[in-house]
Amino acid sequence: MLQRPFHSLKSLLVAASLCASALAQAGETSVWQDVQKAGVLRCGAAVAAPYVMRDARSGDYSGYFVDLCRDFGEKVLKVKVQFVDTNWDNLVAGLQSGKWDLAMALNQTPERALAVGFSVAATDYQVSLLVNQENPKVAEAKADISTLDKPDVTFAVMSGTAQDKAISAAVHTAKIMRLPGMDETRLAVMSKRADVLVDASDTNHLFALANPGWAREILPKPALAKQGVAFGVRRDISPADLEALNIYLRQRRDSGDIDQLVDKASIQANAAQ
Repeated sequence: MLQRPFHSLKSLLVAASLCASALAQAGETSVWQDVQKAGVLRCGAAVAAPYVMRDARSGDYSGYFVDLCRDFGEKVLKVKVQFVDTNWDNLVAGLQSGKWDLAMALNQTPERALAVGFSVAATDYQVSLLVNQENPKVAEAKADISTLDKPDVTFAVMSGTAQDKAISAAVHTAKIMRLPGMDETRLAVMSKRADVLVDASDTNHLFALANPGWAREILPKPALAKQGVAFGVRRDISPADLEALNIYLRQRRDSGDIDQLVDKASIQANAAQ
């Protein structure tokens, strides 16, 4: 007789657990199922080369996140892909309100993670360095930033940027030349008035591809201000849906496909400029 209350309590606990699981599942959304029913994957597109670019005349989109979004929609979900024009101020809000299914090229930050979910990173954003390899002071520059932190070395950076903040914290002996714009910082390094250009890794990569004869990229170790760049997704996306996207991105990244897409987009961006 003493066993009956125990079994009853055990049954109630199992039932409660099942109910909690059902409620949790009910709170999740099968985004890809909804997309397949609609027949279209909507990708929020805020322009930033080489991630997302838009031809002013034709309105056509390009860029490596555009390529990934199109490929995932057409080859994995088997639907059409629509790029929805927006800006960086509205990219997260539009995802929250259901105006698009994916937000392209969002840096993974804790603040954004309070509002939206993230896929795994397709690429990494970080502050990088670029040197003129014809400049003897930095011809043998290495990834360890301390090897460049010398009194006769000058770093050029755009004033007031995240790059300015990062390099100011990392160097103690070298000079920092703070300039008002990107063109000024690049010209300073090209003319050897400055020795090291400090900028976002994707922007420096664009510049290096445009100047293969003398420009050399350096990714500092340890990394400066490194963040993943990913797809933004709705917070209520189901784990299974998110994992489908993550598997796709991991495979494309591990195979080197994304690196090739980045180079292709960078060449396109330089040609457009």
